[in-house]
Amino acid sequence: MRWLIDEWRVPCFVAITAEEVLKEIGPVQEILDAHDGVVTVIDTADGNVMLSLDGGCVGCSSTPMTAMQIYYSLKQLDAVSDVIFVNGELPEYMRTFIDQKMADEAKNEGEII
Repeated sequence: MRWLIDEWRVPCFVAITAEEVLKEIGPVQEILDAHDGVVTVIDTADGNVMLSLDGGCVGCSSTPMTAMQIYYSLKQLDAVSDVIFVNGELPEYMRTFIDQKMADEAKNEGEII
């Protein structure tokens, strides 16, 4: 999480905006545009990003993979504590897989493989 410290040393959380979320998922959005897919940012309060994949994403068999890419991209941002797909586009086992991948990456950061 990003924190700002004022002159009294009181931490203040800097939230991510909907515009920043959409900018971060830009490469995925370009592909979605070709298939009439839409990412709707519902809320970003307290670093909890709530999204919905709409339009061409509804009923598409590739939606879970798209959600996984978005989840991975957003979870790497300091201002994002969680990413929630309100329509269940990201199955729990995929969320767990990405969380484990990110934990492994953090553990192995700086290693040459």
